[in-house]
Parts: sequence; structure tokens; C-alpha cells
Amino acid sequence: MKKKLVIFGNSEIAQLAHFYFSSDSDYQVAAFTVDEEFISDSEFMGLPIVPFEKVQDIYSPNEYCMFVALSYTKLNELRKLKYYESKGKGYELASYVSSKCTNFATSIGENCFILEDNTIQPFVVIADNVTLWSGNHVGHHSTINSHNFISSHVVISGGVTVAEQCFIGVNVTLRDHIIIGEKNVIGAGATILSNTDSEGVYIVKETERSRIPSSRLRKI
Repeated sequence: MKKKLVIFGNSEIAQLAHFYFSSDSDYQVAAFTVDEEFISDSEFMGLPIVPFEKVQDIYSPNEYCMFVALSYTKLNELRKLKYYESKGKGYELASYVSSKCTNFATSIGENCFILEDNTIQPFVVIADNVTLWSGNHVGHHSTINSHNFISSHVVISGGVTVAEQCFIGVNVTLRDHIIIGEKNVIGAGATILSNTDSEGVYIVKETERSRIPSSRLRKI
């Protein structure tokens, strides 16, 4: 028998969470919840949407689990807040780990969202409230601490530690045995070869447009 699940959120992330939990997990989505001020309809994705302020009275924590489906807003602070508020209401926080990822992790915490084609090597520890979008490599003996958002096709080499509340953009490469400080923003395509300080921002310049128009390229 599937466990019953309430999803916090009414955005694209919540839609995706509904899809993945419904098609590839031991959970059955029963309802959605958001803060009352953000409710504009009685249903979302064909299911009830109820005020978060009252959710525990309608969907008892004794019978339902919760998943907080939020992105990296305010450097994961909002997702962190709702994670702890949900726990404070007594809910068990569900994690989604795709059946289409390669998972040899030592442990994966609560409220994680790990999508398809991730490779998680042995002796990896993933803490609570971590999002791993599709197609990442997490190398052996690495630790991903809580409240992180790692986008797609990131290479995390062996023995890396990522502190809390970081955003790591697409196609980032992290060298082995380095420490990424808390609240880092590492932009798309960056290569990090040494430890970073807390609240660091690392951005690669955008590819420049050539002065030659495409109509003058003879071999294409």
C-alpha cells in the first residue's frame, strides 16, 4: 500500500514533484498546500489545495507525509524554512530518488529530490533537503550538506564537501577533495579547483558573439 503524500507548492516544481512521485515512487499524492495568501483556486493538478496554516488539521501528520517542492529562491532559504515548519507540524518529510539514477550513496536525507541519470558513487553522504536535478556526477566520499540545489550535468569529483545553502549551476566542475563554503553561488560552466569561502559568487563570462554574421559562414 502506498504512503499518502501532501506536496507543499503550486509552481512548476510542484507539478514535477507530482509527476515523479506519482509515476516512480511508493507514495500517492493526495493534496497540495501553500500559504493561504497564495491560494487562488480550490484545486491544483486536479487535487485539493489547502492552506498550509491548517494543513495538519485536514491531513493529519499521523497519516500523511509531506514534500516541500520549492526551488532555490533566496539561496534555498525559503525551502529550508518550509522544511522546518513542516517538521514542526509533525510531518515526516518524504524524499524522491529516481529509479533511473545510479545510487550507491551511504545515506540520503529527508526532503531530497534526486532526478534521473544522476550517478552517486559509493560512500557519498547526502543530507536533508537537497535537490539534484538530472544528469549529475557525485564522486565517491563526497558530502552534500543540507539545503543545497545542484542543477544539471554538474561534476562533483571525489572527496568534495559542499556546505549548506549553495546553488551550483549547470555544467559546473568541482575538483576532488575541495570544500565549497556555505551559501556559495557557482554559475553555469564554472570550474572550481580549490576551497571557496562562505558566500562566494563564481561566474564565468558569457560566450561573446562573433562580429561575423552567420550568413557569411561558408562551411555551414
